[in-house]
Amino acid sequence: MRDQVCGYTLDEALCAIRFGRFQVIVLAYSGLGWVAEAMEMMLLSFVGPAIQPEWGLSANQESMISTVAFAGMLVGAYSCGVVSDTYGRKRGFLGAAIVTSVTGILSAFAPNYISLLILRCLVGVGLGCGHVFTSWFLEFVPVTNRGAWMIVFSCFWTLGTVMEASLAWGIMPTYGWRLLLGLSAVPSIVSLLFYRLVPESPRYLLTQGRLAEAQQILVNGAALNQKELPVGRLVSDNITNEDESLESTMLLSSTTKLTSSKANSPSIRMLLSPNLIKTTLLVWFLYFGNTFSYYGIILLTSQLSVAQSECDSPTLHSDNIKDPSLYVNVFITSLAELPGLGLAAFILDRVGRKISMEIMLFAGFALLLPLVVHQNEVMTTVFLFGARMFVSASFDVVCIYAPEVYPTNLRATAVGIATAIGRIGGMVCPLIAVGMGSGCHQTLPVILFEVVLLLSCLSVVLLPFETKGRELTDNIGSPIQVE
Repeated sequence: MRDQVCGYTLDEALCAIRFGRFQVIVLAYSGLGWVAEAMEMMLLSFVGPAIQPEWGLSANQESMISTVAFAGMLVGAYSCGVVSDTYGRKRGFLGAAIVTSVTGILSAFAPNYISLLILRCLVGVGLGCGHVFTSWFLEFVPVTNRGAWMIVFSCFWTLGTVMEASLAWGIMPTYGWRLLLGLSAVPSIVSLLFYRLVPESPRYLLTQGRLAEAQQILVNGAALNQKELPVGRLVSDNITNEDESLESTMLLSSTTKLTSSKANSPSIRMLLSPNLIKTTLLVWFLYFGNTFSYYGIILLTSQLSVAQSECDSPTLHSDNIKDPSLYVNVFITSLAELPGLGLAAFILDRVGRKISMEIMLFAGFALLLPLVVHQNEVMTTVFLFGARMFVSASFDVVCIYAPEVYPTNLRATAVGIATAIGRIGGMVCPLIAVGMGSGCHQTLPVILFEVVLLLSCLSVVLLPFETKGRELTDNIGSPIQVE
């Protein structure tokens, strides 16, 4: 019993020390990781068009620069998740930062097309670890207002996209794409410099039976926050009160203690076990649907929001535009995500994760619906920016929900696989938004995006767990699904 051993759990400790300087340090470092990923992803909007005339590339060759990056992220998302669950969160994003910074810098010196493809694929492998920063930060945040702080964390992605657009605006016209590639790797290099200053996740340490190390991290955190830890020593969440409520018992699952490293090794079979398979498949589709819709709306924005058109209304055929217009367009569309983040931060801990996602997805669906037929330029821009605002906010909530619903010993692997599946959506959406949307035929691609958004909304309804206000679990045996 907890009282008999005079101990406290990790969640009790985090609630006691509250959110302070300790968590701000973790937020800043994990946010730096997301800024690095966002910048490396957004530069794809600028580098391809610049390289195409210089190296005489075909349209398919230009698109391959983005495709190989997504392919690398697919591999990196899974492998980094397994590494982080097996060897620790810090080792996971350390390896990713090394790969991203080294190959990112080398990309700036690529002598030919093939070498650039190889290097950008390797950069993608490193970027695939971005989801581990989400899990790592989540494991330091007290359950109170956890959703709001995770939305604050999500703002770093938007910050990275705005920074990259600004950087490209200032560098590309004068200095070219090579300097942009080199400078875009700077956040990953900075993360390497400060790597030793950040702690390992105490929740991960608990799953490995390293209670003394976990408690020392909490002691340091309490000192930084100028708070006091509860009386006693840190104990595993596997030691629970027999008087816990039935609802908590059902939601937190059976608490079989895994005492060896081998026993704690994550497995896909655990994700597809009878009691987890429903949650897992629904989360996979949500990642696919949100990634597909998010990047698809970005592409539709560039296809439909041009000033000059060959159609009577907005066109799907975009003429070549001047460089400043391209930078301004990306800059403004990146800012369009901020209101969605604000709305998500306001409602997430009030109505819960599931209802928040349902609101965001339905709003995105409603704003895209008028674009089944041609609208004038102003209305097209308003509808697309609004759709991106809500779909990006939905994506942020999904990225918060998934780490919350899985236990610590499986969290990074589970989110890694879901992220990898989402990258498939990122690889497919250009075929819909650009390929099928050429020649002023916007109806079919918009309908396909609408169908995906509706199916995503249905998936949220079917999710068995609401994670609002729930403590994170560490080890999991066979969770009991709550219908």
